[in-house]
Amino acid sequence: MNSTNIIFPSAQVVEVREEELAPLQAGEVRCKARKSLISTGTETLCLRGIFDTNTNWESWVQYPFYPGYSMAAEIIEVGEGAEGFKVGDRVTSNMQHRQFFNTHANNVKPIPDGITDEQASWLTLGQITQVGTRRAELKLGESVAIIGQGLLGQLVVQYMRAAGARHIIAIDQAESRLEFSRKSGATHTICAAADVAAEEVRRITGGSMCDVVYDITGHPAVLAPATLLAKEMGRVVLLGDTTQPSKQVIGPRVVSNSVAILGVHASMTRNYNGVTGDQMTAVFYDYLLQGRMNIEHLMTHTYSPLEAPAAYDFLMKDRTSAIGVIFDWDLL
Repeated sequence: MNSTNIIFPSAQVVEVREEELAPLQAGEVRCKARKSLISTGTETLCLRGIFDTNTNWESWVQYPFYPGYSMAAEIIEVGEGAEGFKVGDRVTSNMQHRQFFNTHANNVKPIPDGITDEQASWLTLGQITQVGTRRAELKLGESVAIIGQGLLGQLVVQYMRAAGARHIIAIDQAESRLEFSRKSGATHTICAAADVAAEEVRRITGGSMCDVVYDITGHPAVLAPATLLAKEMGRVVLLGDTTQPSKQVIGPRVVSNSVAILGVHASMTRNYNGVTGDQMTAVFYDYLLQGRMNIEHLMTHTYSPLEAPAAYDFLMKDRTSAIGVIFDWDLL
């Protein structure tokens, strides 16, 4: 059995290949992809291929590289000993962009009724941003600035609204993204670079600045100005991991203002301070079903997997108009 897979054979190159699928093993399920979400920031950085030495990026991205990690799929075969699933079940997986795949039954999670395939394809990012929310330890009525309004930024805006933030200040240099931010629940938007946003943040917060500042850009130049948006004893959450930390500096007042810098990585979604991945999944789905979060307005582009080279070319050139970019595997 063959599978159509999306591959980066080397930096700056995207291919769609037919590859043979391995036999199903005991404890595994075989799945057919339905929808997979492009993590636009992460995957374009993987494709660009510029990484500092000794970083997670350098060890993770080895070419040929298979991108993707947020998928809605359907089980088409159940291996011996794979309990709790049957053919036809809809599931999510952190599998790459593959038409068919085998994985251990522990690596897929059921999609509840009422959740669409498109919504389910956001689950991995919904978990990552939920960890980012928990990491900030937001208190009711605190002020938050969120720099970077791509996929993750839009979800953080919504989690901050659910968590009870007073000021939710979305910051991005693209007005097109800020239009989405306002629909996601931002109370204020600033169309500017982080290094010139301080005065507007000061005005919005009545001079107190922010309790929590998120840097979700992955750009090394943003951390220093991000720290200047935080009040004394404030928290800066790095939810975007730069590929070039050698170019990153912490800012001039981190120590004097006792600002905490907190990192968040996808590996924390397995278990964060006793909150399991299954529990995070349930929260994300419940928020969608209850209408407390909404990602329908964030679905901006759909491609056939066969159009992957064009999709990534578009994202590499200018992704400011793209939020939710989905591969629809039914279009094969």
